[in-house]
Amino acid sequence: MFFPDSHANNKTPSFTPHSNVVCIFYLVIRALDTVEDDMTISLETKISMLQNFHSFLYQPDWKFTESKDRYRQVLEDFPMISSEFRNLPKVYQDFTVEVCRKMSLGMVEFLEKKVDSKQDWNRYCHYILGVVWISLSRLFSVSKLEDPIVGQDMELATSVGLFLQKTNIIRDYLEDQLEGREFWPREVWNKYVKKLSDLAKPENIEGAVQCMNELITNTLHHVPDVLIYLSRLKNQSVFNFCAIPQVMGIATLAACYNNKQVFRGVVKIRKGQAITLMMDATNMDAVKAITYQYMEEIYQKIPSTDPSSGRTQQII
Repeated sequence: MFFPDSHANNKTPSFTPHSNVVCIFYLVIRALDTVEDDMTISLETKISMLQNFHSFLYQPDWKFTESKDRYRQVLEDFPMISSEFRNLPKVYQDFTVEVCRKMSLGMVEFLEKKVDSKQDWNRYCHYILGVVWISLSRLFSVSKLEDPIVGQDMELATSVGLFLQKTNIIRDYLEDQLEGREFWPREVWNKYVKKLSDLAKPENIEGAVQCMNELITNTLHHVPDVLIYLSRLKNQSVFNFCAIPQVMGIATLAACYNNKQVFRGVVKIRKGQAITLMMDATNMDAVKAITYQYMEEIYQKIPSTDPSSGRTQQII
């Protein structure tokens, strides 16, 4: 993965590969996400932490040692992360801070209100991954690694981010329920049950699967945007970086579709399958073939009695 690098002077920066930026950016966003995910942190404390998170990057001693989340190490060792962050060129620091600010705003908004409508769902997913994908796309273009259109088409970049985040939310239903988090839109699940947690009850499994299939169908509408976005990429490293999570997402949706196991345990693609996807998704023809393979897999599983069956068939 490549990011722009700048020189110390004030002229327009030249751009060179800088893998450290990817590492630091990921760890910072992982730490921010851990604050949001940790349901043992009080609402008041969490809101304050999220609102001020970007400023912690410039506080050498700031860390949080009271987290119970499985990724708590990134908060406990945050001084090491923030130290490396402050060693980055200013262009990278500004980029990371901007993303943190925007993500934090969205996280706080949805701590204080539920995801009620499908529009809310889109808005939440935009804050969590849409913002990240827009920012990355701009860097691809500014670095001259990709054409200007990649960074200018914010709507397309947002859709790519929404595809991944919606897939994560669908797959993680049970884990989120066990942790007390709710991201499925009420507008959809309210057709099937009175409470989102009721989808996990054995007597509701038929409605639960239909609800999930409806959300998967909603998510599939982003796949054409994913293919358009990837088709515009010319740099091999950028293409690999972008294509791998997308094909993983498509495979994950295929594994989840019409699968009762989502409400009973963890549904993940097999390790061997994941490795094959990573090795194969290196060009557009391969990505198209992978996409068609998993769309066909979903198509073959569409129940004739499913309320969303017609829409699912149409989008595929």
